Amino acid sequence: MTAQLPKRPDTEIIYPDSDGRPMADNTKQFEWIVLIKKNLDALFAERPDVFVAGDLLWYPVEGEPKIRLAPDAMVVFGRSKGDRGSYQQWKEGGVAPQVVFEILSPGNTRREMERKLLFYERYGVEEYYIYDPDAYSLEGWLRHEPGLEPIEAMQGWVSPRLGIRFELLPDNLVIYRPDGEPFLSYEVVKAQVEAVQQEVQQAQQQVQIERQARLDAVPKLRAMGLAREQIADALGLSIEELGPE
Repeated sequence: MTAQLPKRPDTEIIYPDSDGRPMADNTKQFEWIVLIKKNLDALFAERPDVFVAGDLLWYPVEGEPKIRLAPDAMVVFGRSKGDRGSYQQWKEGGVAPQVVFEILSPGNTRREMERKLLFYERYGVEEYYIYDPDAYSLEGWLRHEPGLEPIEAMQGWVSPRLGIRFELLPDNLVIYRPDGEPFLSYEVVKAQVEAVQQEVQQAQQQVQIERQARLDAVPKLRAMGLAREQIADALGLSIEELGPE
């Protein structure tokens, strides 16, 4: 009797978590990617159904690992937060990222950016923004039927999905949250937190100084023959804070 060999399992398709390319080509591009990604994180921190990612490979088609792109930042409404090695759309309820950002570096070619535009248009992106931090130029596209159409005026443009507003200055781009506060870098946020902490510490120290001054007045009031209740009432202290008689 001839032994039967076990059947070979179907070849598993691999969807790599990395395309081997760096997140950024220079410090300026990196800082902008981090600025946008982290501020979007903060903007939607209370929304468990909004997933924000930076430089994460997006695979829109099952069985096609070569069809992929890694937006510098992307926002997906209707998907839960959490760590992912890549965004495999068929595992995400078929939901495509609605908003994507690209930050240009000198290494980006026109052909590459045209290819990215076609990719985002084909696979369902609703809003696409490109910022060039060297030229201080901002471009945007908004989905209409049948695809992505250029936004004619980006100055003061408000994202329909995100509610953020873009303000182009002669030498910078400022992005404002829906509440009117600008996107802030980590260094600025850290400085603001430290300033608030310092104010709190100073206020606490002042409270302690004022309390000690009242306690120092207790012996004088006792010497005047005032009752404990009268002293406590006059100084705004509790009976327990006066200590033993």
